[in-house]
Formats: sequence, C-alpha cells, structure tokens
Amino acid sequence: MKFKFSLLTAVTAVTTALSFGSAAMAQTKWDLPAAYPATNFHSENLVQFANDVDKASGGKLKITVHANASLFKAPEIKRAVQGGQAQAGEILLANFQNEWQIFGTDGLPFLADSYDTSMKLYKAQKPALEKKFAEQGMQLLYAVAWPPQGIYAKKPINSAADLKGIKWRAYSPSTARIAELVGAQPVTVQAAEFSQALATGVVESTMTSGATGVDSKLYEHLKYYYDAQAWLPKNAVIVNKAAFDALDAATKQALQKAAADAEVRGWAASKNVNTKTLETLKANGMQIAPPSAQLKADMQKVGDVMLKEWLAKAGPEGQAIIDAYRK
Repeated sequence: MKFKFSLLTAVTAVTTALSFGSAAMAQTKWDLPAAYPATNFHSENLVQFANDVDKASGGKLKITVHANASLFKAPEIKRAVQGGQAQAGEILLANFQNEWQIFGTDGLPFLADSYDTSMKLYKAQKPALEKKFAEQGMQLLYAVAWPPQGIYAKKPINSAADLKGIKWRAYSPSTARIAELVGAQPVTVQAAEFSQALATGVVESTMTSGATGVDSKLYEHLKYYYDAQAWLPKNAVIVNKAAFDALDAATKQALQKAAADAEVRGWAASKNVNTKTLETLKANGMQIAPPSAQLKADMQKVGDVMLKEWLAKAGPEGQAIIDAYRK
C-alpha cells in the first residue's frame, strides 16, 4: 500500500512538473526599453499596455518595461529592437531624422502646433513610417504625441536675438538646427542626463514640453517658460518583426488591440498632462507666458526655413506627406 502511494505521488509530481514545464515553454517574455522616467505619462502608458497584453493573452506574453534608459540609452533603442536585442521599444521619432528625414516630420516648428493638427500629421505620415519599419524588420505598434513644445530660459526672452550665444540643449537634429538658426550653442543632452547638465551649467536653455520640464525639475534651474506650442513630437512603440511573427494568432491580436487602446489613452493623457504640468511649473515658481509677438514671428521664420530645408532633403516622399497633411 505504501509502495502504491509513493508511486502515485511520484507520477503526480512528474505530471505536475511536465504541465508547469509546458506552461513555461508556452509563455513568451519580451523586454521593452524606454528612455523616460517611470513617472512620465509615456512610461505609465507603456506599463498599462504591458499589463493589458498580459491579461488579454492569458499570460502567454509578458512584457517588461525598462524605463529611464535603464536597459538602452535613447539613441540605442531603435537599433536594439531592429537587431533583436530587445523585442520591442519606445523611441522618439525625431531623434532619427538624420537616418531618414520622414522620422523628423513632427519636429518641424509650427507645422502642426495643436493636438488636432498633430494627429492629422500623424495620419499623413503613418503609411510611410509603417513601410520604413517593415523594410528594417520592425513593425509600428502605436505612437503618442508629447505636449506642445515651449522655450525654457534663465533670463527673459523677447525675441530670437535674446537666444544668441545661449547654451541650448538639443535632443534631436531639429532642435539642434533651431539653435543654429537663432545663434545659440547646441549641446546634445538626452532626457536622463538633463538635470545634471543644468546643474553643472552645460546647458541653460531648451525647447521642450511642460512634461519634460516637470520630469527634469527645470524650475530648480530655469525661471522662464514661453508656451510657444511650436510642435508636438511623437514617441513610437515598435516591435521586432521576427518576434511578432513568432506569436500565435490570438496573442498577436491581443498585442495589437492593447496597442490601439494605448494610442487612444496616450493622446488623452498627453492633453491632461499638458495642463497639469504647466500648473506644476507655475506652482514651483516658474514664470509661464505666451511668446511675445516678436519671438513668435522670429520662430515662425525659423520654422519656414526648416520646412524648406527638410523638403529639399525628404524629396517627393516628404512633399507627399505635407500635401496629404494640408488637404
């Protein structure tokens, strides 16, 4: 009797081990590197997206979000996804304009300066983005706009002439070009190093959103914010095509549904964050103001020059996007 019991116990243990083993084999684990703090609305949206995928796939696909450039630095994420070092990742499209001009479409100042026009530009740009990512062995899951970009400075800025010689934080080719056109000194600094760069005097001005202003506590170093609403750059969440293709049909569907929901939720969160972060900047002593008529006119000229330069480099593909957007 004792022998039978031991045998039964052993068989049960083996069966349980095998079922656990097959469950473990059925579960797929992905890494998703991101460049922004865990408290940033993009990062929070990514975590919700990962949770939705886990739930909708019945635990078959587990995505771990690595925020704040903890796994790969911002400029490295796209290459990591393309090469399969990470199965998915979040990138700022405008960071990669030098690779392909269309990536920088939403970094052109005053081309699309509201959420409605930014969404319209995204719809015009999206087919080209999807085609390019496919050529590079990747797939676009979703994209979310940052809040509108404004000018941060230590001293009052009444015209572009007041920016001459200022050490200007650039985070993309377009923000570096703005600096050159207004006579500022562009210094490339990624989001994760921004606070330290300000504290050490490496930079003293920038154009970015209220959200980044709060993330990096810019009010501790800078006094003025001009709400120029110059452009709304987008973060895109991309996936390695081979990793996507390896999923079963139901898991693919769960992933794409979660991505569609994340896009809608992310744009709504961006609008909400824009209002809240400007209030936070003000509560921490920063002076918030619209740009003067002169500063706005000066920056519009910068935008006109940059659009002309961009179209010359982007060619017919770029012109087609602008034409579709302006219809």
